[in-house]
Amino acid sequence: MAVKPEELGQGELVVVSLRTHAKALIVPVVTLIATAAVVGAGIAVLPATWQPWGTYALVAVAVIAVVAWVLLPLLRWATSTYTITDRRIITRRGILTRTGHDLPLRRITNVNYERSLADRILGCGTLVFETAAGQPLRLPDVPDVERVHVAITELLFRDDEDRGE
Repeated sequence: MAVKPEELGQGELVVVSLRTHAKALIVPVVTLIATAAVVGAGIAVLPATWQPWGTYALVAVAVIAVVAWVLLPLLRWATSTYTITDRRIITRRGILTRTGHDLPLRRITNVNYERSLADRILGCGTLVFETAAGQPLRLPDVPDVERVHVAITELLFRDDEDRGE
């Protein structure tokens, strides 16, 4: 679970806890494979007179590239979470500096979702929560966005019924 139990209110229940869609990892995986191929080919064609320093330099550049274009996006993905409880929407992200946003369900006036063609193929989408304040909260890359939309709508309608509306 992305949110620790001590971060929840008394009696608060987690309805859905998820991480952003894994589509964010496509480019890092392709980059890792391409970097490995370039390093392998580079070592194979290095002149013998450049050994071993040419290999060291090539590997050093590859390590820097892997950290910047593979490891950091992987960590960003792993630390970006969405949690929906029976009381609020909780977002958390960040590797070293964590940022979070909590939106009480009672403040939500409308819930929409958006799905591009690529999102429909990959099975994700963007949830958009509108509030009376006029600043919508957008949650991009929500896996199985339609199922999550239904779960949130059920929570909102249940709250309306509980208040007698």
